Order: sequence, then C-alpha cells, then structure tokens
Amino acid sequence: MHDDLKTALDVLRNGGLILYPTDTIWAIGCDATNAEALKKIDTLKNTPHANRRVVLLDSTAKLQGYVNDIPEVAFDLADLTTKPLTIIYEDVKNLAPQALDSDGCIGIRITEEKFSKELCARFKKPILATSANLHTQETATLFSLIPDVIKQGVDYVVTYRQEEKQASAQSSILKLGKGGQITIIRD
Repeated sequence: MHDDLKTALDVLRNGGLILYPTDTIWAIGCDATNAEALKKIDTLKNTPHANRRVVLLDSTAKLQGYVNDIPEVAFDLADLTTKPLTIIYEDVKNLAPQALDSDGCIGIRITEEKFSKELCARFKKPILATSANLHTQETATLFSLIPDVIKQGVDYVVTYRQEEKQASAQSSILKLGKGGQITIIRD
C-alpha cells in the first residue's frame, strides 16, 4: 500500500488522474481544487458538467476549509453514521468551479476506508471521487468491472484492493440546507 500511496500522491500533485478504491466504489480521482484535472475527468468519462460530484476528506475538521456555513448537525451525522455518508453542501469555497454541480453544490464524504483516508490525509486537499465508468454506463462496483478505456485513461491505477470480489455498500446521501434542513436523497 505504501508504494501505491506515494505514486498516487505524486500523480495528484502533478494534476493527474488516479483510479483508486474508496469506502463505496472504485473511483477516478484528482485534486478537487485543480480545474484542469477536473476537465480531464470530464473528457475521459464524456461527462456533462451538470453531473453530481463527490469529494473525499479524511476528517470533519477539514470541512471548514471547503464549506462556508456548516450546520452543526453535519458533525452529529458524521459521528453517528454506521455506513458511508455523503452530505451535499450548498455554500462551498476553495474548490475548482468544475468540481461543483450545476447548482453550485458539492457532495462531501468523510472516508473511513484505509487507503482513501490515508491518501486524503497525506494530500491535505479534497480528492474527487467519481464513478469509474463512462457517462452512459452503469457504475462499476468492482475493479474487474471497470472498462479498459477508464483504466487506460488515467495516469495511475492503484493496485491495493483490486482482487476483491465483494462490492462495497453505497453511501447514504443527504442534502443540508440553510439552518440545518435535511433532505434525504438516498438512504
């Protein structure tokens, strides 16, 4: 895992794309503050910008660097969840405009998966986590299901967890509005 982390970090720091395991799916990742890297993902996936985006962080303490008004309930939800939880925030900052959805929102998940958590901690910035598939295809739930065009289109493919045969669970998705209003998108 150490070599994977070192190489993935080098690629991220140089504006490249990685294919890596997260707490939910295998994802295409890049520096979520780098507009050019995000454009590379859109080109690779043939994705319109309006698609929902998710970034990973390694701790709730880092939320304040990317969300202007964090409802207190966000911290409670992160502490109480027993499965991956993506929270969509409205008032975000310090991310490339291409990272944001067409409505200006972004989904943020605090990852607890070993590799992605360590990667985020060492990178010290949010890492995009978008499904490793073409825009018109189903989400690949295992590494073995990822299309070759995606594997060949990134700058580095992490070897850690490639042999797994069991798909991870989907995350719950909530949207937090002003004043802590919660909308359940996916339970």
